[in-house]
Amino acid sequence: MGSGSSVNVNYKYSLQKSENAFKAAVLIQRWYRRHVARLEMRRRCTWRIFQSIEYACEQDQIKLHNFFSYLVDHFTPSSSKERDFISRMFISGESFKEAELEKYCDYESMEVPDSYTGPRLSFPLLPDQATALLEAFKQKQQLHPRYVLNLLHETRKHLKQLPNISHVSTCYSEEVTVCGDLHGQLDDLFLIFYKNGLPSPSKSYVFNGDFVDRGKQSLEILIILFTFLLIYPNEVHLNRGNHEDHMVNLRYGFCVGPIAMSSVSLQSPTELAFSSSFSYGFTKEVMQKYKVHGKKILKMIQNVFCWLPLATLIDQKVLIIHGGISDTTDLDVLEKIQRNKFISVLRGKKRKDSNRNVEIQEINRESKTEADPAEKEAAPSLFPQPRPAPAPSMSNRQEFSRWVRQTVQEQIEWCRRLVDISESEEEEPTYSSMVSLTDLDGSCRTREEDWKQVLDILWSDPMPQEGCRANTVRGGGCYFGPDVTQKILEKHNLQFLIRSHECKQEGYEFCHSRKVLTIFSASNYYEIGSNRGAYVKLGPDLVPHFVQYQANKTAHTLTMTQRISRVEESAFRALREKLFAHTSALISAFKAYDKDNTGRITLSNWATAVESVLRLGLPWRMLRPQLVRSTVDGMLEYKSWLDDLAMEQRSQEHIQSSLLEVIYRNRSNLETIFRIIDRDHSGLISFEEFHQTWKLFSSHMNIELTDDGINDLVRSIDFNKDGNIDFNEFLEAFRLVKQSQ
Repeated sequence: MGSGSSVNVNYKYSLQKSENAFKAAVLIQRWYRRHVARLEMRRRCTWRIFQSIEYACEQDQIKLHNFFSYLVDHFTPSSSKERDFISRMFISGESFKEAELEKYCDYESMEVPDSYTGPRLSFPLLPDQATALLEAFKQKQQLHPRYVLNLLHETRKHLKQLPNISHVSTCYSEEVTVCGDLHGQLDDLFLIFYKNGLPSPSKSYVFNGDFVDRGKQSLEILIILFTFLLIYPNEVHLNRGNHEDHMVNLRYGFCVGPIAMSSVSLQSPTELAFSSSFSYGFTKEVMQKYKVHGKKILKMIQNVFCWLPLATLIDQKVLIIHGGISDTTDLDVLEKIQRNKFISVLRGKKRKDSNRNVEIQEINRESKTEADPAEKEAAPSLFPQPRPAPAPSMSNRQEFSRWVRQTVQEQIEWCRRLVDISESEEEEPTYSSMVSLTDLDGSCRTREEDWKQVLDILWSDPMPQEGCRANTVRGGGCYFGPDVTQKILEKHNLQFLIRSHECKQEGYEFCHSRKVLTIFSASNYYEIGSNRGAYVKLGPDLVPHFVQYQANKTAHTLTMTQRISRVEESAFRALREKLFAHTSALISAFKAYDKDNTGRITLSNWATAVESVLRLGLPWRMLRPQLVRSTVDGMLEYKSWLDDLAMEQRSQEHIQSSLLEVIYRNRSNLETIFRIIDRDHSGLISFEEFHQTWKLFSSHMNIELTDDGINDLVRSIDFNKDGNIDFNEFLEAFRLVKQSQ
């Protein structure tokens, strides 16, 4: 009996112990699942912040170009000098004829000194030279400009022989490797070659655009890809991306990323506000690396870009394009387009202007005569044009210069609002109706259709919903649904599409029932640990096999929590900077909810107001705990909150908050404007360039100024009196006029 009782007790004890262990395991499992779910929620929020800001920056670039196009469309050159200036400003490079381009980029006259220790190229290229080039770039060596221009010259000759759609067959190689966006990240390209092998007769590659911008080594990537293209013309294929566009390259860099203010010692408050440690624009990168011959290299690259093929077909079954498609995409039309006519896709669309018969954006087309003034007066105005204040006496140059700058700022803002009107319509038409071909005269119809075909394949993104609509987030291209994908697959007897253009956390992603594959090859794109890079390999069976990687060693040492925390910190820093840049607009939006002027609003109203100003489409209520640290009875003291944002962004130079806000909000646009005016990329605006630009701005402002008045203005901006305006002086003039306001 005693023995049986003991066994019973032991059994009950073991059962109780097992039950407790089971309960503990369930609790741990629940805790872990909640922990992973929270991490995933944080990751998705962070991802959405980065993408929203990135796409907003691309949209800003398009709007800025539309703004300048608007000014040009309302400007009639009064002399051949002004006409030449406009031509250089907006169609530079397109007007170069074959012989002129080769003469301008003459590499044969350049001597390579004996002291040069970098790689040397001789044509036709051999595989050993490509290997030597890779090793040289790993050692941070730079290729001599003579070889760069020679390589670009040979690449251009080769690309001109290629069709718009390249055709690749798996019969002649073991497999075809498809790589997505690289964006100047050379380490990713090195890692791809290390893992997958160099291009060879048995190893074909397709690089799907966006080789440049944002990373620091875009030029090295181009040189490597062009070298392999010339060595293995049947095995290496390059598609054009939306960043193979010199208007996009003009923008200095990625808007996302920390502004390393406190750690940098600079010359002026404005210079400090513009220091970014995150990324480079391609134009800036080339000019920094090749200060003497950078202009020639850029001109040649600009011409090479327009000759890049638009798409690639593998075994007539897999279509590779950079962005996507639309409901009007037609491969038969793409085959026939003169792709070299689109130096910049951003400027392909022509505006129908009832006021003037001026077409600046056509290649090599001269300005036409001004339309009937009576029509101009009859044209409706959506925004009343601001009337400039009476001009002060010319004897007081300081007052006169301040008046001119203030007037320009008001008029530019008015023009910008005019331009934005057409882009912010409330209704959601189909994408096909966004570009109405019926409004165009017969002579422009073909070019407009061609432009739309190219724009769509370079800028579009897939969406889960059916249909096709304008891509208002990026500002160009469209969103296409599963039905649009199925339609083009059936029409051209395809199995699936491969595209890039979007960063994905795992480096790749399927959508549309696995009929659309996005491949992205730039790892750590937003921040270290933010995403993997990937490439896809296709054999004769056309079944995709993926290889993922992290090019940064630090990313391998971070836990998932550390990785998400690091990326999250960077994302919120960028978002707080974005909020600070719109302080004035936010105050106005908050006051609309603060009828009694208490200085406090509800958190719900805060979220609504912030979205109405930034228009990023973010879940502000979910993000609030990271952005709003303190509330009183569920109410936010918004002025105190904005003061805290200003303290984070204010520099050691103690720039006043309102001025720094304006600089932050406009810094990318100001840099791009400076680059557009500075057509020779010298980093200096000559008095003549400024004089002609002023004529452009003032043509629609009802401001009468003599040449002496303009000369007084430019001399007042030239602070160091060297006869040119550099970028710091350009920003300083902007800073001073804002202070005076």
